[in-house]
Amino acid sequence: MPELPDVENYKRYLSATALHKRIENVNIGSTKVLRGMSSRGLRSALRGRSMERTRRHGKHLFAALDDGMWLALHFGMTGRLVYFKSLDGDPEHDRLRLDFDNGYHLAFVNQRLFGSVGVIANPEAFIRSEKLGPDALDASLDQVAFKRLMRGRTGGIKSALTDQTLLAGIGNIYSDEILFQAGLHPGALAQSLTEKELGALFRTMRRVLKAAIERGAGSEELVDRLPANYLLPHRQKGETCPRCKTRINTLKAAGRTAYFCPGCQPKR
Repeated sequence: MPELPDVENYKRYLSATALHKRIENVNIGSTKVLRGMSSRGLRSALRGRSMERTRRHGKHLFAALDDGMWLALHFGMTGRLVYFKSLDGDPEHDRLRLDFDNGYHLAFVNQRLFGSVGVIANPEAFIRSEKLGPDALDASLDQVAFKRLMRGRTGGIKSALTDQTLLAGIGNIYSDEILFQAGLHPGALAQSLTEKELGALFRTMRRVLKAAIERGAGSEELVDRLPANYLLPHRQKGETCPRCKTRINTLKAAGRTAYFCPGCQPKR
């Protein structure tokens, strides 16, 4: 599932390709991705408009339209964006395609139909309605605020990191990487972590997310670009830890499978 680093790179991709271009046509490949509006409503809201700027909160991407409204995208399990010229290059599983006045197109690709598309009046109101916590890379989220969030949380630390109402943007994959880099067992209780451990976890979270963004999260090349000591390329059954060569283990946390190294992340 696309997480914060992936969506941040989708944001940058959208900003570099599709802004300031008039939308001539809106093609809807599946109404299953529409959120809170009909096909006719989405076409009416987007046709003739242009996207002027972008912002992201957690796993959600927003594009400001020139009339003050916002296009809201959530990528679900398999979402991505593709900007292309010839319709021969229209990607498979194209659920929404915007045709621009410069002859190019932007496709919202969503194979498993778990993503969503809609038009909203205000991202801040949307964030409140979804009960999303602060973005994991928001400049206003400092160590003090992060520690406060974690201290008030019961249950395992992996569950805390992936709770979007507590902290927006981190999912199953990057929580595993963050905990591996921090040397914390995914089942460790959030309230049991010391001040020093919470501070190190905060710094590790920022470092891992930024490293993934810089190395191309959202692209197939990411795994080959990550540092050699990262867990993500070894995050599967039968693999061994890139550091100590211990066999990678799994456990269930918040209904998801967590991958970890019992050597580098000993159970408390």
